[in-house]
Formats: sequence, structure tokens, C-alpha cells
Amino acid sequence: MSKAQIMNGNELVSEAAIAAGCRFYAGYPITPSSEIPEHLSKRMPEVGGVFVQFEDEIASCMAAVGASYAGYKSMTASSGPGISLKQEAIGLACMMELPLVVVNVMRGGPSTGLPTRVSQADLMQARWGTHGDHMIIAVAPETLLETYTETIRAFNMAEKYRTPVYILTDAVLAHLNGRVELPDPSTLEIIDRTQPSVPPEEYNPYDVERFGEVPPLPNKENFHDYRFHMTGLNKDKTGFPTVNKEAVEADEERMITKITGNIKDIESFEYYKMDDAQLVIFAYGTNAAAARVAVDEAREAGIKAGMFRPITVWPFPEKQVAEIGKNFDKMIVSEINLGQMLYEVERATKGNIEISTVLQAAGVPIRPQQILDKMKEVL
Repeated sequence: MSKAQIMNGNELVSEAAIAAGCRFYAGYPITPSSEIPEHLSKRMPEVGGVFVQFEDEIASCMAAVGASYAGYKSMTASSGPGISLKQEAIGLACMMELPLVVVNVMRGGPSTGLPTRVSQADLMQARWGTHGDHMIIAVAPETLLETYTETIRAFNMAEKYRTPVYILTDAVLAHLNGRVELPDPSTLEIIDRTQPSVPPEEYNPYDVERFGEVPPLPNKENFHDYRFHMTGLNKDKTGFPTVNKEAVEADEERMITKITGNIKDIESFEYYKMDDAQLVIFAYGTNAAAARVAVDEAREAGIKAGMFRPITVWPFPEKQVAEIGKNFDKMIVSEINLGQMLYEVERATKGNIEISTVLQAAGVPIRPQQILDKMKEVL
């Protein structure tokens, strides 16, 4: 049975992680994400998991990568400045192809910025924070319930595709308390990493010829039965370094195509009142809640508005946005920054649609009235 509770966004991320099977959390407190480690410091021991507060963000993310290597579903959380410090470890997880969930409770920046205020300015950091050619998955929930369900989906995708996955919330959603009916645990789809089907002496962690583009990876139950090597260097099927140009090129391309080639499974988005819309709002995360209200109020005023909301923000929903560019005349991009996804929208629509913006970096949410006023201005 579903269970109604009063919880905030950070607590819901924590409970969803446990429901998804996370049994290792490593972190360092930072506003506005600190309720995640606070909550998990109590809950992890109750479910047989491990909670460790490390001396800094770098050590905590490295520990989370190590725990994933050892077969544990693993998570770390922070905000913008801490995520900056975690980037080297996230890049290591990308190259080692280890499942890892990274929560970024976004706040104002750069640097210390606005520690207690809202922002959506870490979208490009999530996509390009670590160096090198790589692909990343990132989700941006809008509501408290979606924070819970998207956290579970983030763990599922991390395990299924052996990759780091970001959960991008923000200071508003993190500290918003509300009544949430959590789904019955028996109804949840929980994906665990695929286990090796060969004897330990025949197992190689990157043997794509034998296992396919996402090779199996031992979990904590059988980790000690398998011995395998991983490194931050480009590797061959054994996990040991290689500089063979053909092998390196093929490996780099596979690490990208294992995500882009499964976009139908990874992508998630919402069309809101788009069937007869004359004007489209592009919004995501908590800002989409303001855009939703603005669309409803516009409809009451006789303006046929609709909203497109990406839930999976990386990979970017290029196909859907390109179609909007072909089928509509006007779009408003709204985000709590000075323009980040805006450039992706412009790239995808290729000049086929007139784009206006409602952007804000003041540390406060964009109000529905601001979006409604822009609608009236462009029509």
C-alpha cells in the first residue's frame, strides 16, 4: 500500500535511495543538501548500509566510486561548489564505467555565491564538468513525488548502463515540505547490475565482444569471487591500460553510444496542454511549476499556451525540441539562470522558431506572473 508522509525534497531523495537499494553513502555537508547526509546518517545503519562523512567532497566522492567498484549501490550529494570538487572522481567513474548517483542541490554561484538561495545554473556543469569525451545522464524533478521516483530511476539507469547519473534538484525543492503518498515498495521497478555468467577466470570487466556494450559487473555478494582491474586510463577488455588507437577510439565511442543508442529508454519528458497551443514554454525542474501555473492562467485569459518539460535533461531531448521548432512559431525559454539550456534549445531548433526568454539569477524563484507577462509581450 502507498504511504502518505510529510517530507522535504532532501529526505525524499534519501528514502528513495534506500528503496532503490543504495547501501553506501559518502558525503560532506553543504547547504542546501545537508539534510541528505543528516537523514542517511540515521537510516543507513537501520537498513544494513554504510554512512561515512569524509573530510571533504573529493574524498567522499572517491569513496563512493570505490564502494561502487566493490559492488555496492552508491550515492554522494552536494551543491555547486562541492560538485566542482567531485568532478575528478565523477570523470573516473565515467572511465571505469561504474554506477554512481550524484545529487546536486543547486544554489547560486559561481564560487560560494548564494548558499541558501535557489538556482538552476549547474546544468552545463553536469554535462561538461569533467574533462574528455564522455556522456552523462541527468534528471531534473519538478515535484516532491517526482523527486522520489526520479531518484529511483537514477539508480536504475546507473546500474543498467554502468554510468554516473545526476539528480538535479535545487534549494526550493530540497527544503519544501509537503504531503507525499509514496508508492508501495512492491510496485517499484528496481534494476540491479547484471552479474557475470562466466567463471571468475574467464571474466573481463570490459569484454564487449562477449557480453555486449554494457558488460556485467559483480555486486557486493560475489565481488570477492572475481578479481579484475580498473583504471582511469583508457583500457582494453581486461581493464588494463592501452594506447592502441583503434581500441581507444572504439572504447570512447562505445561509452557514448551505450547511452545515446538507448535514448528511448533513458529519455523522459512532458507535454503540457500542447495539443492546440500557439505558444510553447520550455521549463524544467521547480521552475516548471511556475510555468505550469502561468500556462493555466494564460488559458483563462484566452492565450493558448503549452509547456514542454524535459525530465531527463541530459541527454538533451533534441528530437522533441527540434519538432517543436518545426511545428510552432514562438517559444519562451524560462530557467533560473542567465541562459544555459537556452543554447541547447537554439541549437536544436536551428532558427526555425522565434525564441524569447524569462531568465533570472537573483536567487529567488521565477514567478508565474513573470512568465505570463512575457507571453502577453510576445503575442
